[in-house]
Amino acid sequence: MSQIIIKPIITEKMTAVTEDLNRFGFIVDNTANKIQIKDAVEKLYGVNVENVWTMRYAGKSKSKFTKAGLISGKTKAFKKAVVSLAEGETIDLYSNI
Repeated sequence: MSQIIIKPIITEKMTAVTEDLNRFGFIVDNTANKIQIKDAVEKLYGVNVENVWTMRYAGKSKSKFTKAGLISGKTKAFKKAVVSLAEGETIDLYSNI
């Protein structure tokens, strides 16, 4: 079984949601389901997860003009999971920085 949680999402928007609603965002494996995500977060951080929401994002086409001409590419597709924790529990994402 591959690694389910790839990395936490640390953005201004996700930080605001964390402070207001006690929800945390993670980039997860594209094949992971909600039950696997819940188990992985509980095992990794030692918290009780109440709800899991998942979203799939398709890769976007990108292009830029350079001296060498037009360069085209594509960003990766990814799956995002937002987990809601039980009342009074939290995850310290900044502890190992």
